[in-house]
Amino acid sequence: GRALLVLLLSATVSLLGGLIFGYELGIISGALLQLQIDFDLSCFKQEILVSALLIGALLASLVGGILIDRHGRRKAILVSNLVLLVGSLILTLARSFIGLIIGRMTVGFAISVSSMACCIYVSEMVAAHQRGLLVSLYEVGITVGILLSYALNYIFADVDEGWRYMFGLAIAPTAMQFLSILFLPVNPVKLNSWDPDCQKGLIQLQNIEDREAAKREPYKEKHYSFLDLFRTRDNMRRRTLVGLGLVLFQQFTGQPNVLGYASKIFHSVGFQSNSSAILASVGLGAIKVVATLVAMAFADKAGRRVLLMAGCVVMAISVTTIGLTSRIAPLAMARDCKAAADLNASHSLTQHPLTPVSSQPAVTPIPPALGAVKRQAGPGFAATRSLTKVFTSTQSREVVPSSFLTQKRGLVGQSKKETVESTGTPSAGAPWTEQMVLNWITLLSMMAFVSAFSIGFGPMTWLVLSEIYPAGIRGRAFAFCNSFNWAANLLISLSFLDLIDAIGFSWMFLLYGLMGAMAVIFIYLFVPETKGQSLEEIDQQFSRKR
Repeated sequence: GRALLVLLLSATVSLLGGLIFGYELGIISGALLQLQIDFDLSCFKQEILVSALLIGALLASLVGGILIDRHGRRKAILVSNLVLLVGSLILTLARSFIGLIIGRMTVGFAISVSSMACCIYVSEMVAAHQRGLLVSLYEVGITVGILLSYALNYIFADVDEGWRYMFGLAIAPTAMQFLSILFLPVNPVKLNSWDPDCQKGLIQLQNIEDREAAKREPYKEKHYSFLDLFRTRDNMRRRTLVGLGLVLFQQFTGQPNVLGYASKIFHSVGFQSNSSAILASVGLGAIKVVATLVAMAFADKAGRRVLLMAGCVVMAISVTTIGLTSRIAPLAMARDCKAAADLNASHSLTQHPLTPVSSQPAVTPIPPALGAVKRQAGPGFAATRSLTKVFTSTQSREVVPSSFLTQKRGLVGQSKKETVESTGTPSAGAPWTEQMVLNWITLLSMMAFVSAFSIGFGPMTWLVLSEIYPAGIRGRAFAFCNSFNWAANLLISLSFLDLIDAIGFSWMFLLYGLMGAMAVIFIYLFVPETKGQSLEEIDQQFSRKR
């Protein structure tokens, strides 16, 4: 009975951690429209507000690893919950722009620490044959959290100062996670011998053979300095190569930007009314949730390598297809943030179905994560000029309070004409039916990309990162790789529009396809299979020279 309770609580902590992460990523899209009116925010101020979360998350990536390694994973999650409660209260009660910035930075710091600590804690708490499922549950939480945030954006759009409720509701899942983890034991990996406290946690979740072997040969935790990540000791340099390779390829395969054209694509295939745009958005979000559930189910059966490679192959084919079709039927992209907001005013929540954590798109309709870290975070999230464009453009009449509708009506009518001119008109030499076929191919390719990311890079990157490092440096190593994830996301997001200006949209996506092919080769050569192995066995496997 106790073993089942620990298992259920571990699953709850993982799911709630992801849900909070996804919710905080997605909620800004609905809050921003009200905030820009209530606080009279210029484009630059909107950019700063969106960037604040990223700045907090980057800071957490730099110092969070030390907190996780020195004070334990459980304490790190508890502290991140308290910091998140404070950040949510600051945002809910904010009366000034500075208050909003401080609140979003605080929230960014908290969700970044929580994302790292949750993945590591759960991976160490459960048996080898359950680890893939329970760590992947974090990614499921992210996708559900983002969908939930859009539902609440819609519900509170007509409420006066509805953004306060949007930010404040994050307190509920945070409090639930805090209470859940209070009933879980201190992480057994942090204990040097199999004492009674340890037996309350990990041992019941493992089979008898594991237990006997562990008692005969206790796992001796080694101590590492941060610089050991770059040394040959225990093959640490190769582990760092694997970790950095995964997070960088996760971003450089185009995840932050591929979905930036979602609203254009939805429009071009006929999703022009508000209700159908919402339906398309929810459909894309649902595809992501289903794909992540598939990854969760197969993580411990098919294995990490297989899912990563299969996902990369499909992603490479999808972006290459989008690149080729866009050469025949080009799509336009607004550059100015206000122009983008007006241009897409007639669209609904389309731009933000879902992306993993680790990966919050800059010009993306579908927030991650890591992503990604991620957890999409996922868990990365663009905090740039282009990111704000997307966040402002995600608003639509469907989520605009009725008092704003009159102000926007003229712009909407005008923008519809402009949008049709930019995307609806068949390109020269391409018959209208051919144009429609190409647009549907592009839409299906985008859906395939979302599914492939959610099965491969989305959950598997963070699962592998939580497994490949020794316990003594796992927190710092995870945080180090996570900081590169956020930085790469920012770089991709910042350079996206400039690169399109320089080499063109289709070549940009063909380049993403090439990066996807390189990612497959990298995974084949460097990423070992870790399914079904204890963390100690994985450590020993890496320690042997290859």
